Amino acid sequence: MRILIAEDDFASRKFMMRFLSQYGECDITVDGLEAVDAFLMALDSGEGYDLVCLDIMMPALDGYQTLKAIRDIEKERGIPEEKRSKIVMTTALNEGRNVTKAFELGCVAYAGKPIDQEKFENVLRKLELIP
Repeated sequence: MRILIAEDDFASRKFMMRFLSQYGECDITVDGLEAVDAFLMALDSGEGYDLVCLDIMMPALDGYQTLKAIRDIEKERGIPEEKRSKIVMTTALNEGRNVTKAFELGCVAYAGKPIDQEKFENVLRKLELIP
């Protein structure tokens, strides 16, 4: 599995990398703009991401803008819905309006921080990314 982690907080990046690297190859970006660039480069090389984890509060582009940009790229390139990256929002913003907005923009799951590893693994199983 190929995983893109977009997280501006060092401690959160380190945790996500350590946790998710057991499931696949991880690339890390520190803001939304870098995440969109990495996503495009991966598609151009024929090795798109299976999973994208996005923080919402990031510089350059926030998680919502990044999510929208990724979904727009997938649509423009004609990637069928079942082949699109699974995007999980990983954030401390747990208010209902934030969750609703993320799902409206195309995320498939929403994980509040601090990340509970067991719950996150259950999400990955439901998304059929891990056995």
